[in-house]
Amino acid sequence: MQALPFELPKFEPGWVWLAGAGPGDAGLLTLHALNALRQADVLVYDALVGKEILDLVSGDCELEYAGKRGGKPSANQRDISLRLVELAEQGKRVLRLKGGDPFVFGRGGEEALALTLNNIPFRVVPGITVGIAGLAYAGIPATHRDFNTSITFISAYGAGGERPNTIDWKSFTNTSQLIVVYMGLQRIRWVCKELIIQGRNKKESIAIISNATYENQKIFITTLEYFAKKVHKEDISSPAILVIGQNVVLSPILNWFKTKEIDYFYEQELLKKKHAEYKSI
Repeated sequence: MQALPFELPKFEPGWVWLAGAGPGDAGLLTLHALNALRQADVLVYDALVGKEILDLVSGDCELEYAGKRGGKPSANQRDISLRLVELAEQGKRVLRLKGGDPFVFGRGGEEALALTLNNIPFRVVPGITVGIAGLAYAGIPATHRDFNTSITFISAYGAGGERPNTIDWKSFTNTSQLIVVYMGLQRIRWVCKELIIQGRNKKESIAIISNATYENQKIFITTLEYFAKKVHKEDISSPAILVIGQNVVLSPILNWFKTKEIDYFYEQELLKKKHAEYKSI
């Protein structure tokens, strides 16, 4: 690889860099994140950071796991934040690496506040969030002029792991043309039922993208109604995101990544209608 025609920033001792590793595919890592990996003394990483990316650190870099996965034992967020402070106070160059983007459902804001309160200098290195890249790898444009002029990101988990009570389902039902739900696999039926209760079209398409951007990516396409009743989350592997909106119908047509498994869970009559829609586009 040729030298870059510009300089990347130096990682100073005592600093913490809050970086995003992207959605999974190591090729989507940013230059700033790669630069950080090669300079860091300590890497504090999340569960969704893949081995290919971890292997990019320098030989003397220490690795500390601080992953959080739903339903599994995981580190307390306060403890993680204090650990970042502790390592920085030791004069180490601390890289906090998260899947996706640190400021999009990544708790990066909480860690940045902890660093600020303890007078620890930090830098934010944005990453490509799965709510954009995952859709692209599934052949679903995040925006399309024929379908939507807005997109809504929702987390299915509150700060304590509970169902969030701040989601205005009625508002989203009426105004959100495309909805992307993060961390929604364990709560798919709840999401679908809430939208239907508030008046969302029960025949609207929903895509579940499992292991987005990886070679084993898998896509499930159905309707809100069908998923709420018949599809079992146990059939789908984590991590996964949900996509609800008309843009989903483009997935079989724009499947550039050539995802091997696209499963359609429709009643037969509706499946024929959907295939007719694809052909008419």
